[in-house]
Amino acid sequence: MEITSAQLKELRDKTGISVMQCKRALEEAGGDMEKAVIILKKKRSEAADKKSDRELGAGAVGSYVHNTNEVASMVLLACETDFVSKNEEFVALARAVAMQVAATNPTFVSKDQVPAETLKKAEEVFAGEVAGKSAEMQAKILEGKMAAYFKEQILMEQDFIKNPETTIAEMISGAVQKFGENVSIAQISRISVK
Repeated sequence: MEITSAQLKELRDKTGISVMQCKRALEEAGGDMEKAVIILKKKRSEAADKKSDRELGAGAVGSYVHNTNEVASMVLLACETDFVSKNEEFVALARAVAMQVAATNPTFVSKDQVPAETLKKAEEVFAGEVAGKSAEMQAKILEGKMAAYFKEQILMEQDFIKNPETTIAEMISGAVQKFGENVSIAQISRISVK
């Protein structure tokens, strides 16, 4: 199947991924745009996993002040090199994450930051709600309740406020794929009048 330049442009506009990666995904998907997007998302997480142990030596601070001037946030988005940290798209991503922090006020950046004691207490509360169900059902319901409860508190698991079809984690994985470097949210801070 021949991949047209219009198809490449459409996929690149949707994903922001390089032309070569878009071409490979379209070829693998037989020209099906939706399948190509899924293939790129799958490869995005694989790329992020491969680069996750690389040292972060650069980054950009993204800031956001709400138009009411009552809430503001800052995010340190880390990467490997100054070349990436000065890229307009990287800086824009840092600002988008800062806007998310201002809007949602997460407690943790990622799940591994949630203290074991906090997880245990939440599990105890939800365990009472699933009592009386079969053991298999209890486990599934408990897992769902825990995920829903912590989704609001963990930045990486939140749906992006400007595009609920993608999570913050997917945006960071997409940056890893786009820039070819390890990218991570190193620090968040939020202040508000109320």
